Amino acid sequence: MRNAPIGVMDSGVGGLTVVGEIWRQLPREEVLFYGDSARCPYGDRPIEEIVTFTFKALDYLVSQGVKMLVIACNTATAVCLETARKRYAIPVLGVIAPGARAAIAATSNQKVGIIGTTATIRSGSYPKALHATHRGIQTFPLACPRFVDLVERGVAYEEALPVIENTLQPLLTSQMDTLILGCTHYPLLTPVIQEVVGSHVQLINSAEQTARDVSFWLDEHELTRIDLREPHHVFLTSGDPQQFLRIGQKWLGRSLDVSHFDVWQMGDYAEPAHF
Repeated sequence: MRNAPIGVMDSGVGGLTVVGEIWRQLPREEVLFYGDSARCPYGDRPIEEIVTFTFKALDYLVSQGVKMLVIACNTATAVCLETARKRYAIPVLGVIAPGARAAIAATSNQKVGIIGTTATIRSGSYPKALHATHRGIQTFPLACPRFVDLVERGVAYEEALPVIENTLQPLLTSQMDTLILGCTHYPLLTPVIQEVVGSHVQLINSAEQTARDVSFWLDEHELTRIDLREPHHVFLTSGDPQQFLRIGQKWLGRSLDVSHFDVWQMGDYAEPAHF
């Protein structure tokens, strides 16, 4: 079990931001990643669909013998994390609590902006997580439903800039000094977002803190990998593998083993991922 991979799922390519941090902090661990780009974005879908899609992906990862699940999708974390923790016998981590902790540590004036998908913002999960630790935090949540599509299509800076400028206008008068990127896709838009909100606003990417949580849980459960062979990582996408590969290699800076695989096309048979 110690040498089994960490299972990571996302609604698309955004979860690669979490994978990158896992690699940086835990270079000996293996990752089995499933990105459901064919149904991305989850954030504008009905709750019932989000639940169905998320657990189909998580069930597949568990069937492959992963030792831990990381829900690297804020929408799926907001909707499914607590149920997932009851459903599976292995540790299940999300990305919202880590992001909230990082924002509390970063803010000086206790004014924190939150951007995310419609479902994440509507859930109120970030304000709840922030206020559970610091009741004095003032939050400014804003749904940004178009941002995920910008990332999934891999659009250029020049195309993304006017969309992001227009969308973030309501936050620019909030006096926030910290902005939570409440979707794992959004860090891939960091240069544009930073230009729009200004250099005085600290952007919070939950990936770094999430990877720290992964490290803690692996140690706590004595699940750290002991195999001395080089780790092998597998990336599965229900969408276009070439598009996934192009975005993934640009973001992570290394070659990736990417295959097209859709959990909804496997019937009752869980095709194995090859490690």
